[in-house]
Amino acid sequence: MLYLYDGALEVPKILEDWYVQETKSNYGAYIPFVGTVREEDGIDGLSFDIYEPILESWFKAWQEKAQLQGAIIKMAHSRGNVMLHESSYIAAVFSPKRRVALEFIDAFVEDFKASAPIWKYDLKGGERIYALTRSTPIQGSGILGEQK
Repeated sequence: MLYLYDGALEVPKILEDWYVQETKSNYGAYIPFVGTVREEDGIDGLSFDIYEPILESWFKAWQEKAQLQGAIIKMAHSRGNVMLHESSYIAAVFSPKRRVALEFIDAFVEDFKASAPIWKYDLKGGERIYALTRSTPIQGSGILGEQK
């Protein structure tokens, strides 16, 4: 389950919705990860562009990995602007056993940072500036990984 939102994520609402959706699914573990925009380099916030077809394909592969372990994964991400101390990213794993969920969320978040087709821009003084020094080129993306 992949959810994309315009602007900052409503963390409590999303986490509660996911919890309620899975209440009777008999999972023993629910491990969420919430990413928050932090103050650095004088930014006012971040802005995100997403290439949705590749993101959906990437996420589907992770859903299949989760299913093999009897787990499910959910993810929400922002499009557009997210200001300081707001959330742009939430991921959660539901699984029968905590060890599966703990290991899976770690691997998922790390691969997300390395592979998801999401481009980050700094918001500074009303300008949107590509965050080149804090971006990771996506392997095999060609021109998509070289935005400036």
